[in-house]
Amino acid sequence: MNFKAQLQEKTEHIESVIRKYLPAQEGYQKTVLDAMNYSILAGGKRLRPMLMEESFKLFGGKDKVIEPFMAALEMIHNYSLVHDDLPAMDNDEYRRGRKTTWTVYGDGMAVLAGDGLLNLAFETAAGAFEYASDLEEAKRIAKAMQILSNKSGVYGMIGGQTADIEAEDSKNPLTEELLLFIHENKTAALIQAAFMIGAVLAGADEEAVRKMEQAAYNIGIAFQIQDDILDVTSTAEVLGKPIGSDEKNHKLTYVTLKGIESSKKEVARLSGEAIGILASFKNQNEFLVELVRTLITREK
Repeated sequence: MNFKAQLQEKTEHIESVIRKYLPAQEGYQKTVLDAMNYSILAGGKRLRPMLMEESFKLFGGKDKVIEPFMAALEMIHNYSLVHDDLPAMDNDEYRRGRKTTWTVYGDGMAVLAGDGLLNLAFETAAGAFEYASDLEEAKRIAKAMQILSNKSGVYGMIGGQTADIEAEDSKNPLTEELLLFIHENKTAALIQAAFMIGAVLAGADEEAVRKMEQAAYNIGIAFQIQDDILDVTSTAEVLGKPIGSDEKNHKLTYVTLKGIESSKKEVARLSGEAIGILASFKNQNEFLVELVRTLITREK
């Protein structure tokens, strides 16, 4: 089976996993449930749950304990997008080729939808304890919950978003150090969560988990730099969202600091190092390696 066919098959599998954990759209809170499901069913690459499942497989994981965490991570990712699109944040009206949540349901309901997805994520992840067959597996699930909380919280994604907002309002020039901090936490942190949780739930040792965290850091930084490149070079039709958002919002990016060519070289370097780490393990996951490679040349 070729990579594109595998990618399609795995994406469909992840869609089915996510749908299994979505709330029924009923009751007096139906509107917020509608908005939550509208947000998470808008499509997308499902990259983070895919990386999580492939990391799990890399270390020999085989059962369904990973699935609640796959759904939970995608909920967290999508809640962050709902909030990012708000007028108070990036003020975007389109994402993935259709209206953003706040433009359909109003900004107040979009805030609640994001909050709802975040809370539902941890409720969903906690469901993994039902798969624990012994105390050791329960401990691995608890460790995975800790990673998910840390990487999505103030010492992870939210911390990066905070620095990003403050950098926009600051009169001081944005340094490369601060920009990398923003990328590490705003973007790479959830990819680190994917890799680390997959490894932990499969029983990988601490050194292997640390290596996966480093590989995910590289991938996350490369992914964000590529996103910045596409914001300059792509079209709204290809991306499915407005281009030039960074310039419109006066955001300094890796591209504005280093230029297009240097940015492309850095994407290649970081991705190459990440692939080297993945190839260093006894077991091999060819699909995972190829998936990382596609991040270098992706067009949307």
